[in-house]
Amino acid sequence: MNTLPYVTVDVFTSARFEGNPLAVMSDARGLSDTAMQKIATEFNYSEVTFVLPPENPDNSARVRIFTPTMEIPFAGHPNVGTAYVLGQQSEIFGKPVGDTLRFEEKAGLVEIALRRTEGKVTAATIRPPQPLSVGDTIADATVANCISIDPTLIRTATHSPTFVSVGLKFAVAELESLEALAAASPNLNGFQTVAAGGTGNHDFSLFLYVRPVATPWKIRARMFAPLDNVIEDPATGSASAALSAYLVSLLPDTDISQHVTIEQGVEMGRRSVIELDVVKKAGIVTDVTISGSCVPVMKGEIVLQD
Repeated sequence: MNTLPYVTVDVFTSARFEGNPLAVMSDARGLSDTAMQKIATEFNYSEVTFVLPPENPDNSARVRIFTPTMEIPFAGHPNVGTAYVLGQQSEIFGKPVGDTLRFEEKAGLVEIALRRTEGKVTAATIRPPQPLSVGDTIADATVANCISIDPTLIRTATHSPTFVSVGLKFAVAELESLEALAAASPNLNGFQTVAAGGTGNHDFSLFLYVRPVATPWKIRARMFAPLDNVIEDPATGSASAALSAYLVSLLPDTDISQHVTIEQGVEMGRRSVIELDVVKKAGIVTDVTISGSCVPVMKGEIVLQD
């Protein structure tokens, strides 16, 4: 009987059973695309990763990321969690594990710095594979319909609801208060209407956030993607990076380095903390990194068909 080992970790947290769970297959050689998708669907986590030897031997691995319904080109917590899991190993496909990793992904090359505490890998910092891109705006009423709130609770003083990406596209919208954020509830019909309208992002992932007046760079957020079988995501590193880069791009400063903390998953009982650093030079965002801690939760084997 053939089996496939797996490990699960909670990402963007230092407490088990909080943060965002991730399943990692650290050696997925021999698996078909169909098998990968079925395994991801079976786990029903927001993402599952499958690690393969790199196409370029200078890199560490090729990493494929699957949601319950599809493969995606990039995501934050799968990279942080996969780096953490591989960092526990002495080698990756015959190469010693150092302080940095490079993952080949559909969106491009993802650079990772492993972070150690008392000699053990406990966290990772990743750099998204693409620069900030900003897409079309979205009507307040459309967003409000997706999350079952009054359109007046959407704050547009800084920006209108907008598509942003650093490798994976999200719609981002600011709400007026934590009360409005807590009241948000995904309306499947609203999401289906948007997707049918041709957003260029079939599952229309919606990232909502609130910025306290006193601490505007300590943000609280929620993310909904019900068309991808992710009713709510406890931590979304790629959306956090895109939002942070976008907010810094809107500042009048031409040169700035800004640290951002995004807290997510609170309403789900799975609090996550995502740390980000954004660099802007000559008016252009030139760098963004995503950092987070991880903790191990489970390990086991998947039974494969002979």
